[in-house]
Amino acid sequence: MNTLSPFHLAIPVSDLPAARTFYSTTLALEEGRSSDDWVDYNFFGHQLVIHHAAITSPQKSKDHSEVDGKHVPVPHFGIVMDWDLWHKFAEELKSKKVKFEIEPHIRFQGKVGEQATMFFYDPSGNALEFKSFKDTSQIFAK
Repeated sequence: MNTLSPFHLAIPVSDLPAARTFYSTTLALEEGRSSDDWVDYNFFGHQLVIHHAAITSPQKSKDHSEVDGKHVPVPHFGIVMDWDLWHKFAEELKSKKVKFEIEPHIRFQGKVGEQATMFFYDPSGNALEFKSFKDTSQIFAK
């Protein structure tokens, strides 16, 4: 399969106004349709929907997977960005005082699949990863 299609992802949030501020302001995503219980976002061409759910505390994952010496939260979601855009975005997030679970860094340096990556949580504890490959032909390389 060589054609990319937009994905649809719906995630739970415990505090819709706080999540809305995070996705609209911190991540600067374009808001789409909404109701009192959910908000659609243009997540880099994909449809992300935050749904208010009865979560009594943040859902920050206790599960992690070891990847290149870092404890990656599982589950997580995110996007593969253009190299220059990723670096600009990382600086913007730092200036907005985003608390990183894994600071922006280069993973698999000098190896197949070398990539820039960072992890952080939204206000409801959903883990996000933003990454970039300097050579996009290596996204699925072994």
